Amino acid sequence: MSLELDYLADKDIKKFIKSALQEDIGDGDHSSLSSVPPSTKSQAQLLIKSEGILAGVTMAQKIAKTFDDSLVLTINMKDGDVMQAGNVAFEISGPAQSILTVERLILNCMQRMSGIASYTHHMCSLIKHSHAQILDTRKTTPNFRIAEKWAVAIGGGKNHRFGLYDMIMLKDNHIDFAGGITKAVKAVRKYLKQENRKLSIEVETRNLSEVEEAVKVGGVDVIMLDNMMPSTMKEAIKIINGNCKTEASGGITELSISEVAACGVDYISIGALTHSVMSKDMSLKAI
Repeated sequence: MSLELDYLADKDIKKFIKSALQEDIGDGDHSSLSSVPPSTKSQAQLLIKSEGILAGVTMAQKIAKTFDDSLVLTINMKDGDVMQAGNVAFEISGPAQSILTVERLILNCMQRMSGIASYTHHMCSLIKHSHAQILDTRKTTPNFRIAEKWAVAIGGGKNHRFGLYDMIMLKDNHIDFAGGITKAVKAVRKYLKQENRKLSIEVETRNLSEVEEAVKVGGVDVIMLDNMMPSTMKEAIKIINGNCKTEASGGITELSISEVAACGVDYISIGALTHSVMSKDMSLKAI
């Protein structure tokens, strides 16, 4: 699955991998160094033990090559493929010590990424009758965001902002601290002009009065409809009248997402894509 995402620059992925390897290896994988001769060559296979959407194959390749360029992966399945128990995603061959050392990082990434991709794909399937798109959030695991956002994209979701730097999002606390939506938006416009920055602006609204204010102040790219009942969302969309994009947010589940999408929103953000998923079961076994 080919994805062109800004945060997947090689330097950023390598930085993540090197940090993760350092965390795990420290001053050496002494279990492998002490028990397996350095000259031993071996093979192992990535065995799938549950169904869903596979994610993390490309990450696994990068992990292996970053640690030991002599490791060779023979790929049977690619990111985004439907997986079933018994599938072999890839085989890895090379120095046995190196295979043992990268095993856990590869599994940790692939199991969690596949869980996220699978849940994202499921949620997308529930609203395929609508034009709405599923968004992720910043509710990610610290230092693992690059993998989690990547998995959402593999599963068919759309990445929201990657961090605090690539979009203006005025949440309830921003608005309250600033003295209201109008003051907050005007301050943002002034700031962006002074800093010569072009960032899209999203405003969170909690009721129809705030929706009206966000529309009136102008210059807003997305209005978030936070924790609103479907009937209120429909009214909000009438008020917005196509002047900007709309995003539904707040506790949206499998049971409610179809009704939310039917309201006509452009986006539905779901924190649970990354903060509550179960990892998929898989293992790396010698062959």
